[in-house]
Amino acid sequence: MTDALAILISFVYVFFVLGLAEGLRRVIGWGVDFTRKGVHIGVGMWAFGTAALFDSLWAAIVPPAAFVLINYASYRLNLFQAMESEDKSNIGTILFPLAFIAMILIFFERSRPLFVAALMPLTWGDAFAAIIGRRWGRHRYTVAGARRSAEGTAAMLGFSFLAVAGALAVWGWPIGNALLYALCLACLSALAEAFSPAGLDNLTVPAAGVLAWALFQTLWPHGVM
Repeated sequence: MTDALAILISFVYVFFVLGLAEGLRRVIGWGVDFTRKGVHIGVGMWAFGTAALFDSLWAAIVPPAAFVLINYASYRLNLFQAMESEDKSNIGTILFPLAFIAMILIFFERSRPLFVAALMPLTWGDAFAAIIGRRWGRHRYTVAGARRSAEGTAAMLGFSFLAVAGALAVWGWPIGNALLYALCLACLSALAEAFSPAGLDNLTVPAAGVLAWALFQTLWPHGVM
């Protein structure tokens, strides 16, 4: 497959996710808090498509770079209501593709499995931390102006662990290595999400993926594939 076709498929996929979320919002009446996280998960899962379809790092950057601009336009003009928060101080939809670009630059040519794994806590952990924290969070705490809950943080830890372990297993990692790396990355990601100022966890959580990789490279270099 050529990179040009991979770019086209990327745009088709992301616009399909946005269209589906908008349809669910309008037809079924799902709230923006839910559809926004659905978009978050759907777009984040394109890490697998990026890792599988692209040959060139620079071609892989084209779709997320375009969505930095598209998402900024949507943020300003409310183009895709299914992914826009009512809180205009929240620029997570703009930071998300920037984080995607950063992970491509760091991991794409080094390790496709680690590239995908680095985005899984942001894709699944962060989404379910918000959903569970809002609906069932009872034990609240505040860090740097951001309201969190113990229930949301637990969801961040659990879903990040499952998503990272599953992603690495799909890419053929030995199960023991995958579980240990997933545990390390999930713990760091949960800490990053818990202590991030409001709206910045879309940058700090992927940064935890870089830290996890650096720790493993130092402490257990043969455990990283």
